[in-house]
Amino acid sequence: MTNFPQLDGKTVIVTGAARGLGRAFAEAVASAGATVVLADIEAGLGAEAEREMQAAGFKAYFYPVDIGDPASISAFAAAVGAAHPKIDGLVNNAAIATGIGGKTYDEIDIETWDRVFRVNVRGTWLMVKAIVPLMTGGGGIVNLASDTALWGAQNLLHYTSSKGAVISMTRSLSREVGPQRISVNAIAPGIVRVWATEYVPQSRHDLYENGRAIPGAQHPEDVVGAVVFLLSDASRFITGQTIPVNGGFVLN
Repeated sequence: MTNFPQLDGKTVIVTGAARGLGRAFAEAVASAGATVVLADIEAGLGAEAEREMQAAGFKAYFYPVDIGDPASISAFAAAVGAAHPKIDGLVNNAAIATGIGGKTYDEIDIETWDRVFRVNVRGTWLMVKAIVPLMTGGGGIVNLASDTALWGAQNLLHYTSSKGAVISMTRSLSREVGPQRISVNAIAPGIVRVWATEYVPQSRHDLYENGRAIPGAQHPEDVVGAVVFLLSDASRFITGQTIPVNGGFVLN
């Protein structure tokens, strides 16, 4: 097991935690000693993740939420707050990505554009708005951006624009909640080999895997350490930053 910074005694919410990168974040946080709240729209997969993680000895508890629905977020925060009155960390991982690529700026329909922003941007904001009141002792928020917003990936304008908004939101939020001793940072992964990127054309995978300073595919285990670090006390004076975690495809 990787030796992560310790999160003993902390309670961390991970959205989109039922599978893929979110599940990897949840397991890494739990491995570091935290209680993890698994949040996902997929109730069956979320309950399965809870069972499997608890069987592995982790403190993991699933609560359903649709981050595209403000009422669902409010109900989620109320349920979590009743069971876990003090939250120390929030990982805003849930987003829409699967199946939205391949269209040029003039081919994207308005309904899809609005849905991407409703989930990826508004949902991230509403989750922060709902959970910060539970972070009474301070803590850390990690937003999932994307390096597509840093290099300007084509044929993904709605997605890259939404992730650019998340980066800007991270900067502004860091100033607003900083006085409460809450840090807000973003990580910007490249294409990670998970179920959600199975639709990505091989040519795009090749572009990344051949263009990284550290060549090759990116896997969840390449990303989780940065998230755990940003939730830990070791990073308490880092805020408002976006960290590309992509093997050097984009260099800051």
